[in-house]
Amino acid sequence: MFNIAFTGEFTAFFVFSAIMICGAVLMISLDKVVHMVISMAAVFLGLAGMFVLLEAEFVAFVQVLIYAGAVSILMIFGIMMTKHHAGETEPAKPIHQSLAAIAALSLFGVLFYAIRTTTFPEPAVFQQSEDNTMAIGELLYTGYVIPFELLSVLLTVAFIGAIVLAKKEAD
Repeated sequence: MFNIAFTGEFTAFFVFSAIMICGAVLMISLDKVVHMVISMAAVFLGLAGMFVLLEAEFVAFVQVLIYAGAVSILMIFGIMMTKHHAGETEPAKPIHQSLAAIAALSLFGVLFYAIRTTTFPEPAVFQQSEDNTMAIGELLYTGYVIPFELLSVLLTVAFIGAIVLAKKEAD
């Protein structure tokens, strides 16, 4: 039924998929917030591996640098700056857990059926540049310079707002 060739790329895909799925499951099931951030960093690193498989090395590098590095460290700083109450736990609700499991399995079934029955068009052949980073940089600083600068201003304002909110809580 399935015609699968076990190549290195196929094996790497499933290794990165397993890393991402395990990290995502651990992210939502662990109790300590620091462990959740480490699980999220594992998901980011698995995604970077997927980008390498897609021959998007620059995007993989940015994924590791910004998300796995900077965002994880920023979240750890946020955890360190906030107060946590160790004794507060939510009581277990078995009916909610079973309904969530049924919903997740149903979603998986629907997505599996949709993917298996869909016929995808042939991908268009595109001209691959010798230097992907240069092509991305030229496009970013010519066609998308205004959105790029607006995003940097938005991130700066968000960072300043986070500092102001943290300062109010400390006082």
